[in-house]
Amino acid sequence: MTKPDDPEQPRTDDPDAPDVDLTLGGVELPDPTARAQALARDLARAIAALGPAGWRRLEAVFAMTTAAELALITFFDDAGRGMRAQPTPDVLELVRAQRAVAAELGDGPWWRLLLALRSTGEIEIDYDYGDEPFPEDQLLPAEAYRADLESFPRSGLPVWLAAYLYHDGAQTRSPRAAAQQARADRAAGVLPVVSERDLPAFPVLWARWAVMAAAFVAAGSQWGPRMLPALGFFEGSRRSGSTLYVLPGGRAVLSGGVWGSPELDAVYNGGAPAPRWYAGAPEWVANPVLNPRAAAGTLSFCYWWEGGTWYRGESPTADRLADAVPGIWTGATVVDVVSGLLAEEPTERQRESVANLVSAAEIGVVTRQTLAEVFGDGEYFDLDSAYYQLGMAGVVLTLPEPMPREDALAAVRGHLREQGIDTTGYPPDELRADRLSVGWMVYVPTRPGEIAVGRAIFYVADDGVLEQSSSSVPPSIYIAEFEQRFQRRHGSVDA
Repeated sequence: MTKPDDPEQPRTDDPDAPDVDLTLGGVELPDPTARAQALARDLARAIAALGPAGWRRLEAVFAMTTAAELALITFFDDAGRGMRAQPTPDVLELVRAQRAVAAELGDGPWWRLLLALRSTGEIEIDYDYGDEPFPEDQLLPAEAYRADLESFPRSGLPVWLAAYLYHDGAQTRSPRAAAQQARADRAAGVLPVVSERDLPAFPVLWARWAVMAAAFVAAGSQWGPRMLPALGFFEGSRRSGSTLYVLPGGRAVLSGGVWGSPELDAVYNGGAPAPRWYAGAPEWVANPVLNPRAAAGTLSFCYWWEGGTWYRGESPTADRLADAVPGIWTGATVVDVVSGLLAEEPTERQRESVANLVSAAEIGVVTRQTLAEVFGDGEYFDLDSAYYQLGMAGVVLTLPEPMPREDALAAVRGHLREQGIDTTGYPPDELRADRLSVGWMVYVPTRPGEIAVGRAIFYVADDGVLEQSSSSVPPSIYIAEFEQRFQRRHGSVDA
């Protein structure tokens, strides 16, 4: 800390001036690291001079190349209120000088400089070389970075930045281009790879994805998969992710990207030919159902489901996609993940309830009670939002309201009339209705002493479906099958 009477330190009567030595002091510093640090402190001093009275903290970001530059400076008061300031030419000149000195260091010139300073003198400086993607509002045009690389060549770039500079739309696949390529592949005999062991069958994978989405939403996590109608999506905490689109006719497309993909690194930094992600793909594998990474040049895999089989082009095998896809590989994997959200050491009963949920989702018969047995009554978990996720995935048992008794009787009387069935000995006004779990059993009871073989029995489901049987088939057997047919109608498993 510089003393007030330091002859080399400019004096100031401003009580809000930062109490820190921020000048080069007129001393020539041969070491580039020391010069870079000293210039950064000089920069902080110059920015501080732009602040309003009473400021307590400033944050500054400079994005810069040899061809473009951007500056964001914000001052904050005691209440945390921010005020923007514009850099002066002198400030920008200091930034350029600091970057030029930083270029002499082993990492080369930074692309973003982040500076934070408190009025009490604490200073933080960070040089950003693009290990993580730059914020959208601080990303310069691609040509600006390309020009910078001509002046300051580098041995390699972060994959995301290399893709931003050089992908040139190579991974995009418009419907027209997809149709043309599909025809060309057929003519050349190009076939996709059959991926029988890479992924679970699509209906099972979809159901597990939905369970995982429901669990993470119930737990209030910002991470984990999510569901939309005909779309499952996942963004992991480590920047890998994928989308699962459902198309009519039992088709689907799973695509996405693994962060720092070695295949993409070899393409962008090693000059390797790009894998043919869509080799042998049908024409419906096109931009509308591809992960957005394709538009950014960071797609690293694409699988598609058709005719009950998964296919891929030159994508890596599924064991290398773990960071980009939820843990849907086995039912046990899903049980482990969801149970871990319930407790650090889940009980056997909790694990059994999760296993029941997974099984119910896989056959499309999840009920709210099935979910409540896992997450309780909603006191600690968001049961409503979780159930909504499963509903959008179509794996819930969507039961209609119970049909009133009179409606069931009227349905059978109408059926007897429309079919012209002889009701001699089977008077419609004597029909009786007994409630079942999913509808009604309707029949005319036998009178005392009457023996009736093959007497008609009607089953009317709550959704209005009417089935006719007879007393020759034991009701206990018929009712079980009747309920199964009802559940299949109201489940949703698209093979």
